[in-house]
Amino acid sequence: MPTETFEFQVEARQLLQLMIHSVYSNKDVFLRELVSNASDALDKLRLEKLWDDSLDADVSDLHIEIDIDKDARTLTVRDNGIGMSYEEVGQLIGTIANSGTAKFLQELREAKDKAGEDGLIGQFGVGFYSGFMVADEVTLLTRRAGEGQGTRWSSRGEGTYTLEKVDDAPQGTSVTLHLKPADPENQLHDYTSPWKIREIIKRYSDFITWPIRMVPEKSGDDGATPEPETLNSMKALWARPRDEVSDDEYHELYKHIGHDWRDPLETIRLQAEGTFEYQALLFLPAHAPHDLFTRDFKRGVQLYVKRVFIMDDCEALLPPYLRFVKGVVDAADLSLNVSREILQQDRHIEMMRRRLTKKVLSTVKEMMTKDQERYGTFWREFGTVLKEGLVTDAENRDAILAVASFASTHHDTEPTTLKQYVERMKDGQEDIYYLTGESRQSIENSPHMEAFRERGIEVLLLTDPVDEVWADAVGEYEGKKLRSVAKGQIDLDAKDEDGADEDREKQTEEYSGLLGWMKERLDEDIKDVRLSSRLTVSPACVVSDAHDLTPALENMYRAMGQEVPRAKRILELNPDHQLVKGLNQAYKEREDRTELAETAELLYSLAVLAEGGQPKEPARFVKLMADRLERSL
Repeated sequence: MPTETFEFQVEARQLLQLMIHSVYSNKDVFLRELVSNASDALDKLRLEKLWDDSLDADVSDLHIEIDIDKDARTLTVRDNGIGMSYEEVGQLIGTIANSGTAKFLQELREAKDKAGEDGLIGQFGVGFYSGFMVADEVTLLTRRAGEGQGTRWSSRGEGTYTLEKVDDAPQGTSVTLHLKPADPENQLHDYTSPWKIREIIKRYSDFITWPIRMVPEKSGDDGATPEPETLNSMKALWARPRDEVSDDEYHELYKHIGHDWRDPLETIRLQAEGTFEYQALLFLPAHAPHDLFTRDFKRGVQLYVKRVFIMDDCEALLPPYLRFVKGVVDAADLSLNVSREILQQDRHIEMMRRRLTKKVLSTVKEMMTKDQERYGTFWREFGTVLKEGLVTDAENRDAILAVASFASTHHDTEPTTLKQYVERMKDGQEDIYYLTGESRQSIENSPHMEAFRERGIEVLLLTDPVDEVWADAVGEYEGKKLRSVAKGQIDLDAKDEDGADEDREKQTEEYSGLLGWMKERLDEDIKDVRLSSRLTVSPACVVSDAHDLTPALENMYRAMGQEVPRAKRILELNPDHQLVKGLNQAYKEREDRTELAETAELLYSLAVLAEGGQPKEPARFVKLMADRLERSL
């Protein structure tokens, strides 16, 4: 068959050069990547055979084989799995279009921590290329199960590769590395050494469920070859007793399935017995992935049935707000004769989902109780996404609220739980108060906070976009209503001072003319003008009606493509502020109120600005303000 030569994709060529010439602290990871690829190929063949009985493929002895040739200095990793067609080899090996290459290259160049460099290899699906770290030339021979013709791929990593169709290729894939000379000073070990291969497999691939066999060297005068040696235990970590598994082994499994070079924050084991049996080994990461809030983020855990791989990212096993959880679930009784879509609707899947969700939340609560530092790390990294469950998962809402913590005016840095807030509530206080905003600083400087600050009433400071939604959805906690200090009528005076109602009635009567006139003048923008009990320093503020959407929530819905009507808001005036007093006096004394109308407009615009909004007509606001400043000189 003719051999064709191709050029690597530009980014693939750059990646190869970095692989070959960069100095890594641990080059052993190349074997982990090749064995993982081989294991995936065996999983895929087993699954395809289950779905298609007519597939002409031998699945009687699926395994991974490692063959060492010391004289030729080659190392071959071979599997009898699904294999690849000629077209698939060109697509998957010749290019890395779907591997996040640009970001990979940037992080690889910038990485300073050697452990971080090692982790990057498997993070973007380019594990095959790691072979060039230890080899001058890589040859791949493959034949897709069910097809009669195979493919040979070869490259020295210098910008080109060759493709050739072959007739005598066995089913599966073999990757042969023509090894570079050993260089211990640069952590380039002798990978023709059997003990070194055993060490790497034990460290990285002991949990692989398929046998990993090493072909021993010929021995004896007759040149007989002994039986291959199985290097891995093939006993999944989740199936082994806890006291037989070290933390390091758990961490290596997490790094493999989570594509993370850091240790997990928490390991969660779960074993369900009875009429429906399954085992789960879940991990809480120590850091949120950079794409956690993107649409393309792959969520879900690996699903096995009787140790047979079914799905890589089974979304049905955990709700979206726990999408950061990684791990493995191995069930004993799920049917393999259904499609993936039907499998996700299986009643056993739903049972596992509910149990796994409760287990994760109870683990977070235990962490909160016993290890505040680790809980603080978890909440800092994943609190925002966990709060999505307050909106979407009514069944577990109380459990999520129990592990949620929030910034508040009680302490500058330490967050508080709702339970702690309720325990500190003042005598006579009936509601839990909160305010949302872009940052703690902007919330603390909001005019809405003035009366609460003066009276020492604690307010939750909510800065995540989801806070706007869940606070409305939850509504109350232990019988205490959640109330935004920027919505509805809030009268703190009535709770604190005798005769407050009588004083308010006198003020309302005194300002009734001004309030009615301003409402008429600003009718296009506001629904009402009233006196405020929440202001002590600022002249005015704008608030939403008790059941209206806030501007931030309106903007959020519009950003998601949902058109919602813009709700008019309420302008509140501080009757004790000199500007408001002067405005009221001028209203009573002047018949020509042209300038007063401009002052009312400016006052409203200043209130909008104070809460972080923007005047409807910024140019007009600037002109009016400039005119006023000019007259004051």
